[in-house]
Amino acid sequence: MTTRAAKILFLPGAGGSASFWKPVSGRLGPEGILLAWPGLGNEPPHPDVNGIDDLVRLALRHITEPVDIVAQSMGGLIAIRLALAAPSLVNRLVLAATSGGVPVADLGGADWRTDYFLAYPGAAPWIAGPQEDLSARLPSITAPTLLLWGDQDPISPLAVGKRLASLLPHARLQIAPGGDHDLARTHAPLVAAAIAHHLGAPAACNNASGIIDPFRETSR
Repeated sequence: MTTRAAKILFLPGAGGSASFWKPVSGRLGPEGILLAWPGLGNEPPHPDVNGIDDLVRLALRHITEPVDIVAQSMGGLIAIRLALAAPSLVNRLVLAATSGGVPVADLGGADWRTDYFLAYPGAAPWIAGPQEDLSARLPSITAPTLLLWGDQDPISPLAVGKRLASLLPHARLQIAPGGDHDLARTHAPLVAAAIAHHLGAPAACNNASGIIDPFRETSR
């Protein structure tokens, strides 16, 4: 009897584009869903999305069965929130260059907000607001977690990955030498291989993951 691999949910960072993970998702075999974040980056806004809580609810609409979650930067905060809100629906986590709910500035992270709004002047201002420190809740997450970090990331420096590794009980930190905040794009073969190993998925498969409308109705 063959067990079907879990679906992978790919979450981008504050750039908002579902295409962020395409260089990696195209190398992985299991079916995947690439979400976009309305109102962030160059993505058009949606009246139902006005903060991080709304992004969590949006992502939950697309988890109709247990999934693996692969997340970048701000998307990693959403992934952590999902693992806390619905632990039975999150099999495994891959968090790349994220805050993961810990105070990044306290660990030497550079302020990204000025450059972000210069690049995306139409982005929703709520993305720059303060976020809750989830450090005390992270030890309750039991999902096996791969932490992917570049050692040249000024926004989420390696100290953040090490802090998360110390708080998440089933976490492993893997470092991409020379990687920065966009290591999923600049180091796509390495990142895809690491994810495939963590998820037990075949790598270098030609199955394309699907970019979907985040507000498309899903069956339950």
